[in-house]
Amino acid sequence: MEQNRVQSTTGITFRVLVALSICHCFNDTLQSVISAVYPLFKEDLGLSFAQIGLITLVYQSAASVCQPLTGLFFDRWPSAWSLPTGMSFTLVGLLSLAFANTLSVVLCSVALVGIGSSVFHPEASRLTSLASGGKRGLAQSLFQVGGNLGGSLGPLLAAVLVAPYGRRHIALFSILAFVAIMVMIPIGHWYKRLLLRMKREEGGAAHTHIQMPLPMGKTIFSISILLVLIFSKYIYMASLNSYYTFYLIHKFGVSVQASQLYLFVFLIATAIGTLMGGPIGDKVGRKYVIWASILGAAPFSLIMPHVDNLFLTAVLSFCVGLTLSSAFPAILVYAQELLPYKLGLISGLFFGFAFGVAGIASAVLGNLADHYGIEAVYNVCGYMPLIGLVTWFLPDLKRKR
Repeated sequence: MEQNRVQSTTGITFRVLVALSICHCFNDTLQSVISAVYPLFKEDLGLSFAQIGLITLVYQSAASVCQPLTGLFFDRWPSAWSLPTGMSFTLVGLLSLAFANTLSVVLCSVALVGIGSSVFHPEASRLTSLASGGKRGLAQSLFQVGGNLGGSLGPLLAAVLVAPYGRRHIALFSILAFVAIMVMIPIGHWYKRLLLRMKREEGGAAHTHIQMPLPMGKTIFSISILLVLIFSKYIYMASLNSYYTFYLIHKFGVSVQASQLYLFVFLIATAIGTLMGGPIGDKVGRKYVIWASILGAAPFSLIMPHVDNLFLTAVLSFCVGLTLSSAFPAILVYAQELLPYKLGLISGLFFGFAFGVAGIASAVLGNLADHYGIEAVYNVCGYMPLIGLVTWFLPDLKRKR
């Protein structure tokens, strides 16, 4: 059943969008706990930066490799209960992580969390589109900002609940995973009713052809450009998400808890930028948001490694987060507009590629930090936003309409 040909339900369904945003907040809170407690794992298990990078690689790979496959699977065989199933994997992974005493157990635990994420993101993104009432930019921003807020809350909660008491307190976050499952159940009921309604409306009629905005050749080229932009964005984001705390501890001598609070400030900036990016893209065009977002972050990323003041470093990281984060909702909706009949596949491809790039980048940057020092990571990564110049080659879909 080609559910993706139904562009929306009867008008925008805010209660579903809010519930999906809350679930995204819970999901990404749980995910961000992993990177927030890296200093504790490094100290307790005697890990190197390369092994920290390996943990991120396994987690991101489990999420990224599975996401396009998950999206494609549920494009063809939709299930109303996919979201609670995915969160159950996350719950088990967190409990295992809390009591892991070896690197191998840590790797298995983060892989389970990654599998849970691989189910959640493409499915929740598809439901966001179906509940958007045609306002896909706004809906995607509401959905994404929940994730960004969750990514901000994770380090803060880890600083309060885990850092002072030890790694075993990670188990407390399984309570949040259970609450998320409870929130997902009403969404599942809504989706089940929608699927039944769509099946009745199809009634054996021939599938409606959906007009693509560009020829297939240009569509593939445009998607390739968007993936290059994801590549540049998430390499730099990986440097901040995985190693920003280590950078602050090394360069400014702050405590683990203080470094997590500065990471929280950066992640709050990403939430604000995400909320702004979608609606602006609806009004002025997604291409221009992508221009301003990725390329606009370059001055701040280039300056930050050469600043020796902690406050100015925090300000620059805030500016980077604010500008760079608005790109992903615009990129994702742009890609969904290129292939409107494959929402799950496109969502899984872009979420998965983003996670994969972040995972590989974390492993490579970890080795770079081991050999050349943590400051070298930011001297190299500061140039990544300049790749945003390839935005020039994207067609303006808003103008084509």
